[in-house]
Amino acid sequence: MIKRTDKKKGICERLQELGYARERHIRLYGEEFQLVSNPTPEGDGYAIDGITRRSGAVRRVRIPLSLVHSVRKEFDIDEQLESVK
Repeated sequence: MIKRTDKKKGICERLQELGYARERHIRLYGEEFQLVSNPTPEGDGYAIDGITRRSGAVRRVRIPLSLVHSVRKEFDIDEQLESVK
């Protein structure tokens, strides 16, 4: 069985692969951001720090939960497949 911290680390790595990584530009919630951090667990989801293009202020933005749930499902499926072997 995968430890909770390993799972969170794996989810963070997968979110980075999907484009939520330091020094990337994204458009999220109607704003453009230059990301200055990698994803980190926050509450029941994950967040990332970015500089808004409009104001230049650093903001912590939550990654959409629908994406986080999809990544969690990937890990659950992988975990189930590993336990069958």
